[in-house]
Amino acid sequence: MKKYLGIDLGSKSLGFAVSESGIIANSLETKYFEDDNYELAATITNDVIIANRINVVVIGLPRHMNYDLGIRGEISVDFKSKLEQLNPNIEVILWDERQSTKSAIKTLVQANQSRKKQKQLKDQLAATLILQNYLDSINK
Repeated sequence: MKKYLGIDLGSKSLGFAVSESGIIANSLETKYFEDDNYELAATITNDVIIANRINVVVIGLPRHMNYDLGIRGEISVDFKSKLEQLNPNIEVILWDERQSTKSAIKTLVQANQSRKKQKQLKDQLAATLILQNYLDSINK
């Protein structure tokens, strides 16, 4: 059975979510790296892939509302390449993630989470939303 990892890639943080069933995404953790050091971020991610025996990685692909790729989107495309070089045995998918972080923050605000808790959880919740949206699309 395939095991999935969802990723919300920020400029200095990685939100991770995992699915063992291919049906439900679960929040995993948030890892931090030096600002814009995507080589280190790819190494951290590869460690998570190995530790969790992941087969499929789903990376959030930020797009503008008109579907154009901006700088953040290009960074995600490049990050995909870095992961594939580090671990050629995994399948890496880019998934449209517009509004996932905003949705995550909105959910945390509605749950009356403190600003500190929102900051801690927003990346992994965004990764969970990205992965769940992907899983929903393949399980229709």
